[in-house]
Amino acid sequence: MENLKFHHKTRSAAPGSSPDVLVGVVASGNLEVLLERVLADTECTVEVATPVSGFDDVWKAVIADFVERASPGGLRISINDGGARPDTVMLRLMQGVRKMESGHE
Repeated sequence: MENLKFHHKTRSAAPGSSPDVLVGVVASGNLEVLLERVLADTECTVEVATPVSGFDDVWKAVIADFVERASPGGLRISINDGGARPDTVMLRLMQGVRKMESGHE
């Protein structure tokens, strides 16, 4: 199991007031993402647990793109990967931020 950790400064806090959200399921090559509103408004950390090694640069690029698009300030994000493709990772991250904003579980 490989564990990666990324830290980013953000432009602003993630919108909404939900304290946490869980999206996705670790099965059939997918992943689950837990977003928790526990950091300062301009901080974001992403921790990835993945059984697939050697893709650090891909994870780094996908996470950086997500942070630029969504400005997820205040969020600690934990990803349990089951071998998901980069487009699925982005989809789940954006879905999680949207759920944080809307307050729907």
